[in-house]
Amino acid sequence: MSEKARVSMPPASVFELHPTVTSHGKLHEATVNGSLTRWWEYGDSTAETLVLIHGFRGDHHGLELLAQGLLDYRVLIPDLPGFGRSEPMPAAEHTVNTYAAWLAEFLRLTGQNPIHLVGHSFGSIVSSYLTATRPHLVQRLTLINPICEPALEGNQKLMSRLAEMYYAAGALLPAPLGFSLLKSHIITRISSEFMMKNSHAELRNFINGQHAAYFGAFSSRAAVLQAYRASISSTAAEFTPTIDLPIQMIVAQEDDLGSMEGQRAMFAALRRGRLDVIPEVGHLIHYETPLRAAALIADFHQEPIR
Repeated sequence: MSEKARVSMPPASVFELHPTVTSHGKLHEATVNGSLTRWWEYGDSTAETLVLIHGFRGDHHGLELLAQGLLDYRVLIPDLPGFGRSEPMPAAEHTVNTYAAWLAEFLRLTGQNPIHLVGHSFGSIVSSYLTATRPHLVQRLTLINPICEPALEGNQKLMSRLAEMYYAAGALLPAPLGFSLLKSHIITRISSEFMMKNSHAELRNFINGQHAAYFGAFSSRAAVLQAYRASISSTAAEFTPTIDLPIQMIVAQEDDLGSMEGQRAMFAALRRGRLDVIPEVGHLIHYETPLRAAALIADFHQEPIR
């Protein structure tokens, strides 16, 4: 195992402080495990494939800035079932297992397997589970701010339980009230401010605007509650020790959803691992330092597989 102890922090580029999506991708859609799934393709359609999986309450917009740094590759970013513009999976509870089964079918439909799979936050759980149970589909795995510690233990326990009550109330209330609660701009803004670590006003406004526009992009309250319960029921660290493939962890030094102690313990249990730490940033690496993260992903992708 090799660790890049810390990524250097050069002065932020204009792009990092004033993000602009220069390519919005080509829209595709297909029915995947019953879900009308929509995904966006970026970069070179003839190049090797990277598939990026977003986190809870996100959609493809949150990872578009990463895609801007990976345009030498074929980059696919789907909206997970029940989020963004993808429909929920009918007659199925949205669990880590069913998300992984959906992802396996998505990879089969989009071709060029095995691929380089990238998962952020909740996406790290789904991606790790898929890789552990279906390793033939994945060539290498990148986990951005992976969920490394149980949400129902330690310092996160109370907040996780309160959040579960919030999502349960949103699912149980009459539809107008439930949707209003779950899509509350106040709650969204509090969550956004909590996760940001940068002090740049324009970048903070951009991130708040992104969350205001897309954090409420879902069609099923039940699916959101199920997805939240899935997000707190497992960790990526549970699945990665069994994976005998190259795994990269890109970790923020100030991530509130995973301590550095927990991330280093997760890294130590990997069979073939690489740890890249980005200081002075939190859970929103994909917004606050997308080009640095993209450069690290590209560097990992180019490493020989031993």
